[in-house]
Amino acid sequence: MAVQTLNDIFVETLKKPRAAALKYKKDGEWRDISLPEFETTVRQMSAALRWMGVKPDDRVAILAENRPEWTMADVAILAAGAVSVPIYPTLTPSSIQYILNDSGTVVLFLSNREQLEKIESVRPLVPSLRRMVVFDAETSIPEDAMSWQAALKNGAEHDREAGPAKFDELLRSRTLDDLATIVYTSGTTGNPKGAMLTHGNVTSNVVTCVPMIPLQTADVVMNILPLSHILERMVDFCYLLQGATIAYAESVLKVADNLQEVRPQVFAAVPRLFEKVKERILNTVADAPPLRKKIFAWALSVGAERLPYVIARQPLPGVLALKSAIAEKLVFKKILDRLGGRIRFAVSGGAPLSAEVAAFFVGAGLDILEGYGLTETSPVIAFNTLDHRRLGTVGRIIAGVEVRIAEDGEILTRGPNVMKGYFNNPEATAAAIDKDGWFSTGDIGHIDSDGFLHITDRKKDLIINAYGKNIAPQPIENLLKTSPYVGTPVLIGDRRKFVSLLFVPNFEALQREAKALGLGMASNAELCAHPQIIATVQKEIDRFNATLDKQEKIRRFTMIPQDFTIEGGEITPSLKVKRRVVDEKYKSLIDAMYVDEETMA
Repeated sequence: MAVQTLNDIFVETLKKPRAAALKYKKDGEWRDISLPEFETTVRQMSAALRWMGVKPDDRVAILAENRPEWTMADVAILAAGAVSVPIYPTLTPSSIQYILNDSGTVVLFLSNREQLEKIESVRPLVPSLRRMVVFDAETSIPEDAMSWQAALKNGAEHDREAGPAKFDELLRSRTLDDLATIVYTSGTTGNPKGAMLTHGNVTSNVVTCVPMIPLQTADVVMNILPLSHILERMVDFCYLLQGATIAYAESVLKVADNLQEVRPQVFAAVPRLFEKVKERILNTVADAPPLRKKIFAWALSVGAERLPYVIARQPLPGVLALKSAIAEKLVFKKILDRLGGRIRFAVSGGAPLSAEVAAFFVGAGLDILEGYGLTETSPVIAFNTLDHRRLGTVGRIIAGVEVRIAEDGEILTRGPNVMKGYFNNPEATAAAIDKDGWFSTGDIGHIDSDGFLHITDRKKDLIINAYGKNIAPQPIENLLKTSPYVGTPVLIGDRRKFVSLLFVPNFEALQREAKALGLGMASNAELCAHPQIIATVQKEIDRFNATLDKQEKIRRFTMIPQDFTIEGGEITPSLKVKRRVVDEKYKSLIDAMYVDEETMA
């Protein structure tokens, strides 16, 4: 059958037998959910929603961490003809309240006591919400809520009474133009906007991406990114359609352990995960004996030498093949073992991946396929495949999607993946999509002669200094991340006479430097303020400045003694830095770097 809706993907998923549809860890053991159990649960929960009075096009929200119930609730909502509204579990009660009210949510799935307490604090302010379903059985629940198991029981009874025909009727009633989900952008400024994605929007992306994310029926894939993020949700539909088994990481903190336990063949992640893995590897090597350091450095040089052959998928010449085999055994295998040892490739999205980080892993034998897109485009616009890729780019434009570059360098796109608009926000819709269907991405970039798309910066993040010079912070920040001392950099300089840098350092690297200088162990705050540490970092900044244009050079810097966090408000749930929040929160530190600005040329 032709796959046109997300419900069609569910039907096709059931035709592909596999060892398990889903895997999850509970009480220290990995457990399976079989394909028949997956089907039964979706059918019963969809019937439960009908029993609760949910009608086609009603909005049903999911507020939970990644787990099998998330996926099965999502599929059940769609099967009932309703619209799913994913909500990041890290959001505050007021942000959750806004999304529930703006979407007019009538039923809410939530995971545990923590999320229930958030809802109870704002429950009287959400008049549309009629009922809640709580995943965790041990959670005590209020009168207007029921447990996941109780809902399934009611659904099974309702399904028997109504007959299976009702489920099938609603499942097949959806068309590609029907609304499937409202995904609220995490947003770096103001209230989030709800991107309305139709069945056709997301399904077109799935069908186009399946050949580019080649899987086998026996493959196990690791679910890491939040399911509230449209990238993870879209690739999960790709996984289901191809017959793979989805294993859910316990949490961000457990990913490293879970990768080694499950040993997946494929996973998708944001660049920060790859940066963190690389950082941990380099930190480990930094404490190794001199001979091991020398072997590691040699292996990296072999990785760099073989990189062009790997990218072009060409055989290695004789001597390089021999060196490569030795490097694999001594170093590269250990790097890949950190990811489980069976990984064939990983997908990177959500933010730009630096070419240096990509080269590190690809040279070591991990194929990272970077793509590009937005929530509003379901999400993929461009993608690097195993057969056609170029590091430092986000790949070629995918089939069926158009891209053109506006006069100011902004990337514009249109195609079957572009959203219907922003929910309850016609003004924002009109500002984003023109009369010819071109969506303004807000990103600056260009397409090279071979058709690869390069992203240079966010349009709204461009720094315009006091002299009117446009400075793109993203490429400079990616360059800075190659330093062992720099964790998360934020370039400053809008309407200022010079560029400065605020950054969260790699504290392990600073501690090693302190030890080498004979300073002993110190707190993060003491490290960031110590003159000798500052002098060491200044040498690094000077090294980068030598490669930058005059007005791009970093004249001052300040290290922040604690990491940016979602809870602290400095980063979004998809781990993008909120520049406006950073500007406000660290205003005194920023102003201190410009205290004598007027006297500087």
